[in-house]
Amino acid sequence: MKSITPYLFFPGNCEEALTFYKDVFGGEITSIQRFGDASMPVEDNYKQKIMHAELSFNGMKLMFSDGAPHKNITPGDNVHMNLEFDDETAMRLIWGKMEAEGNVHMSLQDTFWGAIFGQLEDKFGIRWMMSCQKS
Repeated sequence: MKSITPYLFFPGNCEEALTFYKDVFGGEITSIQRFGDASMPVEDNYKQKIMHAELSFNGMKLMFSDGAPHKNITPGDNVHMNLEFDDETAMRLIWGKMEAEGNVHMSLQDTFWGAIFGQLEDKFGIRWMMSCQKS
C-alpha cells in the first residue's frame, strides 16, 4: 500500500471544514465539485454543497464531502485520523490550532513507547491522534 487517503464527511458544513483544515495544514485545495455540477438530480438547497473536494499538503491528501443529501452524517463516528510527525514543533503547532475549539481526550504527553502522543476531537467532531517519536 502506498498511502491511505482519509475521506471526511460533514453534515452540511463541509466548506467550512475544508477552509479550516486548509488553514491548519497550510495546504492547497486541488479539487471542489458541487452537487449542482453533477449530472444527478438534487434539490436546489443542496446544489452548492460539496460532493467531493481534495486538500493536498506535504505530499498527503484528504478528501471531503457533505455526503449524499438523503444520508445522515454523524461527525466523528468511528473516525480517528493518525498523524505521525518527525518534528515536535510542527506537531504542537497543528495540535494548538485544532485544540482551540476542540475537545482534548488525551493531552500531548510522553509515552512508554518513546513518543509524544495525544488525542483530541476537533470542532467538527473528527477525532485525531498525533504522535512524534522522540530522538
